[in-house]
Amino acid sequence: MIQSNNSNTELQRTMKGRHLFMIALGGVIGTGLFNGSGLIINKAGPGGSILAFMAGGLLMYLVMLCLGELAVAMPVSGSFQTYAAKYIGPSTGFTIGWLYWLSWANTAGLEFTTAGITMQRWFPEVPVWVWCILFGTIIFTVNALSARSYAETEFWFSSVKVTAILAFIVLGGAAVFGIIPLKGHEAAPFFSNFTSHGGLFPNGVTAILLTMVTVNYSFQGTELVGIASGESEDPGKTLPRSIRNIIWRTIIFFVLAITIINAFIPWNKAGLSESPFVSVFDQIGIPYAADIMNFVILTALLSVANSGTYAASRMAWSLSMDGMAPSFLKRLSKRGIPLRALVMTISVSAFSLLTSVFAAETVYVWLISISGVITIIVWMSICLSQLLFRKQYVKEGGKLKDLKFKTPLYPIVPILGFGLYAIILVSLLFIPEQRLGIYCSVPFIVFCYMYYHLVVQKKKQQEVRKIEVS
Repeated sequence: MIQSNNSNTELQRTMKGRHLFMIALGGVIGTGLFNGSGLIINKAGPGGSILAFMAGGLLMYLVMLCLGELAVAMPVSGSFQTYAAKYIGPSTGFTIGWLYWLSWANTAGLEFTTAGITMQRWFPEVPVWVWCILFGTIIFTVNALSARSYAETEFWFSSVKVTAILAFIVLGGAAVFGIIPLKGHEAAPFFSNFTSHGGLFPNGVTAILLTMVTVNYSFQGTELVGIASGESEDPGKTLPRSIRNIIWRTIIFFVLAITIINAFIPWNKAGLSESPFVSVFDQIGIPYAADIMNFVILTALLSVANSGTYAASRMAWSLSMDGMAPSFLKRLSKRGIPLRALVMTISVSAFSLLTSVFAAETVYVWLISISGVITIIVWMSICLSQLLFRKQYVKEGGKLKDLKFKTPLYPIVPILGFGLYAIILVSLLFIPEQRLGIYCSVPFIVFCYMYYHLVVQKKKQQEVRKIEVS
């Protein structure tokens, strides 16, 4: 994947360990947590939402263990697309790559739209699409400068929101137990909302399944360390540490934050109209705290858009390097940026403007569903790739002690991860609200496989014949 130093298709390894850690953390803390959490609480109730995030975190943990072994052994920007093509099959790699590109291009657009909605707290008369264009231009410029520019921006974006999440947990926790008095309340809420309004599971335990796609969407982004490994300075050293740290910290952030939100907001009043984080800070009554939190949410949204734009452009570039995308996407700028792939990605993200004009809440949920389904499919491919990689590695005489990062409990971890995600995927067929994600994804998957076999594969065979003749 990485070409010689004289190639104009060579990515530059300029990212440090701190960048990798914050890239993974930055990719996952965004719309799913700050806004999507309200939808999850409303569907599953207090106990169900906490269990849903714990289950989602466990599944993410299994996937990251699999990705860790693959990414450390083969640190390339194609990451799981390259692994799927090599160990599952070229057509699967082609499909996974384009699915992932579409998912992140879609997600970046969602973040721009949500950022525009967030800005309406301060500028209610300015249309959302104006903010979409402004933020899209900023993120494009950051990514067009250099990989280091993207990484450094993401580091500071992520630092702001991680600090805010910690402050939310500390201040919110203090308010829950009465250490900080609440505005308009004589007594501390403690956990009264967990037992009132229908209890922990007001819609039943099965309602957890209704939210798993949105939960998976919330955790989307942790796999970004695999994409970034192709531009990191020392992936063998920094990747294992980043993966181990990100897993537990992400789960802790999500579960504690969701617990505090449930303590403040009855499940039947949570939704998409306002971020539950802003609502909680309003109740605590700290001067300007809600505006501060609104700024943090804005930072988080732009952070995810930044990461999504980066990931999608690198995936498109990787596909072109493997002959699975138009060859003009291979070419890099003088700064080592796949500028053409970046332009293509940001252009697709611009369709997010539709969500601010036509049936905003409905389209928003649909797009989350589609990205959630794609995330499940991509993560299943990571588990299967690791399972097949280890088998081939041992078969070819490789020694396990030489692997710098080993997936524990092999083959239980990859099989369990693949199987559980498969169950979630099948269950979506029985959930009316989530079927659209399947209906939209399956035709695209079928199209990708057919296109690969009818066009891409034939083109590659023709190129091989030309080389043999010459």
